[in-house]
Amino acid sequence: MSCTTARYSFELYPPRNDRAAAALPATIDRLAAARPDFISVTYGANGSSRTSSLDVLRHILDRTDVSPMAHLTCVGSSHEEANRLIREFLDAGVRRFLAVRGDPPENAAPGDDGLGDIRSSAELVQLIHRVQAERVPYGELTVPGLSAHTVLAHREHVQIAVAAFPNGHPASHSTSQDIDALLAKQAAGANLGITQLFFHAEDYLSFAQKAKDAGVAFPILPGIMPVTSPARLRRMLELSGEDLPSDLAIQLEVEPTDEGRREIGIDWAARLGKRLLDGGAPGLHLYTFNQSEAVLSVLDRVGVLPADAASADGTSSDDTSTVSTS
Repeated sequence: MSCTTARYSFELYPPRNDRAAAALPATIDRLAAARPDFISVTYGANGSSRTSSLDVLRHILDRTDVSPMAHLTCVGSSHEEANRLIREFLDAGVRRFLAVRGDPPENAAPGDDGLGDIRSSAELVQLIHRVQAERVPYGELTVPGLSAHTVLAHREHVQIAVAAFPNGHPASHSTSQDIDALLAKQAAGANLGITQLFFHAEDYLSFAQKAKDAGVAFPILPGIMPVTSPARLRRMLELSGEDLPSDLAIQLEVEPTDEGRREIGIDWAARLGKRLLDGGAPGLHLYTFNQSEAVLSVLDRVGVLPADAASADGTSSDDTSTVSTS
């Protein structure tokens, strides 16, 4: 795939304090100016960020031309609660979702997986489609010159992405089990995959080829992030369960300046992104840490950023992020 035609998208998380909330609109504006395919917004366990997630999604809908993607999790939800939440997102205008199982709440009892009525992301995919079908069972088109509508033979569908794990889900025993999980999500109606973070191109390229050979037909976007400090790398490893990328870790540890570490992280992510696209990846999904500058610099170096989408300074008041789980 030519880098100049590659798709790319971003992930944001809801602001966790007033300072972050004040900074986020400018970050969204800068990311939207790059004309991504979509901007996804994370959602906390047990709906812990439900209101703020919806606020961010509505801001993207109302203030930009970019399509937002809402994260939804199974954790702690009854069928009734999940149905109501999905309808709330759909009524707000959201037509893209990332359906993930999610992590148990921090206060969950030992051995409690925190799951409610919905036991898997595949079930959540099915529920999203069902709610949309019940909400809009058919399409309508206004008849010119008449106060009437004609019924269309089709209805509006939604895009539902699911998580993929190039190096295996923590609960998985083999790559084939991870691919079987993707096939189950596909059968449920998923039509896009987004990967967990990884650090080496071959991890993704090998997994994507095995998934394709097994019958996974939807595109799988590789999820990458510029890691610009040792602390951020440790946090990413903690969230993702990935093995330490020793060469990147050493470079970040020995570099004495923030500017130098930032350059290391951007360069690493740009080289990774270029190898992924050259290897056939359908695009790139960038975890932003609610910052715009680093991810836009990565896309610029890869060669996919539009010429008029100049990167601008982006700051974050929060140094945590959500990494998708199945």
